[in-house]
Amino acid sequence: MHVAMRLVVARCQVDYAGRLTAHLPMATRVLMIKADGSVLVHSDGGSYKPLNWMSPPCTLREATAEGGAALWTVTSRSSSHGPGDTLQILIDEVFSDTSHDLGLDPGLQKDGVERHLQELLAEHPSHLGLGLSLVRREYPTAIGPVDLMCRDAGGLSVAIEVKRRGEIDGVEQLTRYLELLNRDPLLAPVRGIFAAQVIKPQARVLAHDRGIACAVVDYDALRGLDHADDRLF
Repeated sequence: MHVAMRLVVARCQVDYAGRLTAHLPMATRVLMIKADGSVLVHSDGGSYKPLNWMSPPCTLREATAEGGAALWTVTSRSSSHGPGDTLQILIDEVFSDTSHDLGLDPGLQKDGVERHLQELLAEHPSHLGLGLSLVRREYPTAIGPVDLMCRDAGGLSVAIEVKRRGEIDGVEQLTRYLELLNRDPLLAPVRGIFAAQVIKPQARVLAHDRGIACAVVDYDALRGLDHADDRLF
């Protein structure tokens, strides 16, 4: 059965406990429970990024706290690395609670160059690093496919996101993949490479901050069209 997305506008307090601890005091926020099971907490500011979230696989339980307030407890799956993280949302007042069936999304369609770039890098992963070998293209995750999943010379997993133009949203996308992949004890640790023909300075700074490597890719060279005789230098 297809599960609808649920949007709740409520005055709430949010506490996150696990690998880090975070507290959001009581305020009016938007709570998003997506069909894939993820739970996100948004405010009116901060652009598109949620204040806090829990990625699938996770479990949401609704109960009643002392005083009659609703208490949501979102728990991630535990792993061999330790217990799962917990997101607790104490709801003081609900202003709106609606569900919407968005249907099946075809996903972001890559343009011809970006799609071909991904195919070429899948054939020649060593262009992104010595010793890299392809495991699979379009590696499936609960939040979408990773463009390329590879292994390095040491046998460690490497997730690669391929873009024609490397911007901040691409780094954010790869960050979400890495967060989810690193919860799988069979894959962890997983590092990331953000590959593009051009990478914006802001995206490069964000990638560095997230521990993600950047790789500028020469599309013509990969296609074998970059002849040394045609160069001035």
